[in-house]
Amino acid sequence: MTIATDLREQALAWIAADVDEQDKAELTALLADESPDAAAELADAFAGQLRFGQDGLRGPAGAGPGRVNRATVTAVTAAVARWLLGRDPGAAQAGVVLGCDAGHRSEVFTVQAARIFAGAGIRVHWMPSAQPAPFLAFAVRFFSAAAGVLVTAGHGPGAGSAYRVYAGDGALLMPPADTDIQAAVSALGPLPEIAIAPLDSPLITRHGDQAAQAYLEAVCANGGRAPQSAAWLRFAYTPGNGSAAALAVRAFEQAGYPAPDMVAAPFADPGQPGALDLAIAQARRSACDLILATDADGGRLAVAVPDRDAPGGYQQLTADQLGALLGAFLLGRMAAESGTVMAQQLVVSTVVCGSLLSKIAAAAGAQHAQTLSGFQWLVRAADLRQDVRFAFGYSERLGFAVGSAVRDADGIGAALAVLSLAAVARSVGESLQDAYDALEVTHGVHLTSRLAVPVPAAIDVMSRLRATGPAELAGQPVIQLTDYTGGSWELPSADMVSYQLPGARVVIRPAEAAPQIDAYLEIVEPVSGRTLASARQTAGRRMALLRTAIGELLR
Repeated sequence: MTIATDLREQALAWIAADVDEQDKAELTALLADESPDAAAELADAFAGQLRFGQDGLRGPAGAGPGRVNRATVTAVTAAVARWLLGRDPGAAQAGVVLGCDAGHRSEVFTVQAARIFAGAGIRVHWMPSAQPAPFLAFAVRFFSAAAGVLVTAGHGPGAGSAYRVYAGDGALLMPPADTDIQAAVSALGPLPEIAIAPLDSPLITRHGDQAAQAYLEAVCANGGRAPQSAAWLRFAYTPGNGSAAALAVRAFEQAGYPAPDMVAAPFADPGQPGALDLAIAQARRSACDLILATDADGGRLAVAVPDRDAPGGYQQLTADQLGALLGAFLLGRMAAESGTVMAQQLVVSTVVCGSLLSKIAAAAGAQHAQTLSGFQWLVRAADLRQDVRFAFGYSERLGFAVGSAVRDADGIGAALAVLSLAAVARSVGESLQDAYDALEVTHGVHLTSRLAVPVPAAIDVMSRLRATGPAELAGQPVIQLTDYTGGSWELPSADMVSYQLPGARVVIRPAEAAPQIDAYLEIVEPVSGRTLASARQTAGRRMALLRTAIGELLR
């Protein structure tokens, strides 16, 4: 198959400026290979230019401008350096905290980033290899750095990779920093002209375990030390193919919990179907009280509890269920502490999450806030209010933040809080499921569900919904329509709409990385005067009708 002339010229120009011999050889081999597969691979590598966004630089690992490699890491690092120095003259001295996970070529990319930051005159606080994201977020403030960079370079050749940047407050960057950095990338000259310092530069400091010890002390304090009843708690833990295992096990031990049944599993996302199968099999053999699973970079947490009716005997809790459980537990613990002013405690969830946490907060006398999805928004919710303390927050993607020590999703810190909750429940003969049942008996059944509908053009669907929104859904009237474009004092503008129904709510938005519309549905069913099982059955029937109605609305 003949390679188009313009594509060949692009590839040759890229090879000439590339800073990685391995990537040069890969592209040169593709140019020399006349097979259709080689031509398709080359076309994919040059199909577009990776752009730096709110989540940093993301893409498959490999050679070419559309992938994460030493060349693209070189460009974005030089751009971040220019952006930092341009906005803060003290950034060079404060430095950048630099870390990576255990992914494919993570170390290679981190070495390149360290040399470029130092070449720009910026101090580098280089963390030990194979560390999870929440530790990096914590380390930014621990070192009083100007920024932090985490290289999560995929978990196998060609796997998804990322270059995430944290601001000096320890949280992910906010707009317009992302567009400013992308503009700096576009303004760069030839990559070989970028200054690169040697690895023995006095600006590069390789740190040991000091920051990790401080992180462990902080998350153990926030999550809670193990009560005496924890001695009989048995749990399985799987970090998948990620980098959280070593630090998580240290956290469990330091907090006083027994060693978990460790389960190695080939998953990056614990929310994906089948991800917990191996952990469930081990939990059954050991009669575990619960299963904990963190994702590839240690940010997210999944929890499964015994359920005789579930496949395998364990049922994974949803983000909303776990968010409600943790929120209620943490607020209850604060209320029991002398001197705590509950009106100053803030719990946070995203707009697409369920509403149970808000009712728990109201009952506890605490505040509740909603944010857009993304922890860069969630952990800064308290910054917009006076005299409040960020107590807890969660997102729809199994991200949880316990306290303000880590301003990002922290699966390890959340796991400690779950263990504390489970141990306390066990001490009175109850389980996590019992604790959740009690919440729904008090506040009503809150059943949530997500519906993904493939569409050719999401923008057209969203425009239609705004122009001619439904008057009723599943036989119930739409009593309120909220359009999030334009934003508010707490929420930036977003391409999202919501419909409030009697005892129900629907939030609709385009998917971030797929040609589809995502709808987040919630049914609220009171329990008073009947059994919890009966109320849940009614909620299930209502949800089925609502899912059908939303599916028809979006097609």
